[in-house]
Amino acid sequence: MTHVPRLFASPEAAYRSRREFLAKAGGGFGMLALADLLRAEDKTAGVNPAARPAGPLAPRAPHFPAKAKRVIWLFMNGGPSHVDTWDHKPELDKQDGKELKGFDPNTGFFNAQVGPLMKSPFRFAKYGQCGKMVSDLFPHMAKHVDKMAFVHSLWSDSNNHSPALFKMNTGMSRMGFPCAGSWVTYGLGSESQSLPAFCVMYDTLGRGVPKGHSLNWGAGFLPTVYQGTAFKPQGEPIDNLTRPSDLTADGQRAQLDLLAKLNKKGMEKLPPDPDLTARVETFELAYRMQMAAPDALDLSKETAETQKLYGLDNPKATHFAKQCLTARRLVERGVRFVQIYSGGMENDLSWDGHNNIVKNHTGFAAETDQPIAGLLEDLDRRGLLADTLVIWGGEFGRLPIVQKGNAGRDHNPHAITYWLAGGGVKGGVSYGASDEIGFKAAENRVSINDFHATVLHLMGMDHKKLTYRHNGRDFRLTDVAGTVVKEVLS
Repeated sequence: MTHVPRLFASPEAAYRSRREFLAKAGGGFGMLALADLLRAEDKTAGVNPAARPAGPLAPRAPHFPAKAKRVIWLFMNGGPSHVDTWDHKPELDKQDGKELKGFDPNTGFFNAQVGPLMKSPFRFAKYGQCGKMVSDLFPHMAKHVDKMAFVHSLWSDSNNHSPALFKMNTGMSRMGFPCAGSWVTYGLGSESQSLPAFCVMYDTLGRGVPKGHSLNWGAGFLPTVYQGTAFKPQGEPIDNLTRPSDLTADGQRAQLDLLAKLNKKGMEKLPPDPDLTARVETFELAYRMQMAAPDALDLSKETAETQKLYGLDNPKATHFAKQCLTARRLVERGVRFVQIYSGGMENDLSWDGHNNIVKNHTGFAAETDQPIAGLLEDLDRRGLLADTLVIWGGEFGRLPIVQKGNAGRDHNPHAITYWLAGGGVKGGVSYGASDEIGFKAAENRVSINDFHATVLHLMGMDHKKLTYRHNGRDFRLTDVAGTVVKEVLS
């Protein structure tokens, strides 16, 4: 028999397994096309992937010079009443007890409990050089109105907590989209490589998490490395901050180096996988956090005067005061975005004042007023307020009518008040207005897309350019809308 020379090595000689042989031999031009599509998924209009520095959380330059470098978002979960806090309505006092003609009972959540107009049970007085009228709920924050820009004409499109929370956080009333904190950290990275870029703190008194849970601070279709890191309300804020007693620092470093080597070797044979890259980065971040986080979270290093400023000695406010002080310690160490939720899951456990607006709002104001005022003062005197954007508000406002039989107020998506202070914000101004009784945003209406566009602008990002390609489409925080509210910019 004539010997025929072998032109190709056998699969056993060239490949370690039949699976590897089939994957490489059968891919052909189809695999090249797939690889190109996968690379395209990571391309954005706002960030050039080739120009990205090493590491998904490495700091990146904004689109244009920005005055704000970081954000602290104080989220009053449940929906604070604008007409009982910052949006004074003398006409509502005059019409107290009258029927609101033409009112759609489906505006709120409880359409069978529609009562007449109800004046605010709280007193208002003028504060600051701007003469802002503020409810007596906030005697401490009222001293800082000249630092704040109020938006009184914000509106939403959902009267239910979960969709409204998603809308305020992600720009969409449906679940599964990246929140503002994830978009900001995706666009700018973090100044700290030893702490999470995006930190979240929620109720520590056992009242639960906001409705929608962690989806409110999720990264959606963005790589998971950009999702918020939620601090546990009890015990150690972050799991495994303390190294096991039987593991030395050198031993742990050796484990991570081996793991990184194996992951790198595996990733060389696979298409790009953002989730796997994020997982590898998480291991390294966790190691660095064991060194940096205990110091950042140690409030005992603050002076007695600072602790008192925030209200750590105030039994009603201690828990929220600790969170506000922690927020300041985090941002001064380079954390990009911090979000703190006041209030938990249901009705009286949050700012959801259906049953008794006086009792509900008095309680939550007592918990938050001094800590937030302390945060503003502390940031200011440390020179941090100039480039830290502080945001206050909830998922919607409340109706000017009484919820029959409860002395409370139902949900109102048509009129919401927010305030901003700090980096790039013009203090002592009020933009837009609700109607004379606080029912609907009436003058210079501001959508949530507009609000998000403004926040991104203050951080130096063009909301139309900060995009991410997903399922063949470029997505952004502001969807296909949004106009920057320039009147609140300094």
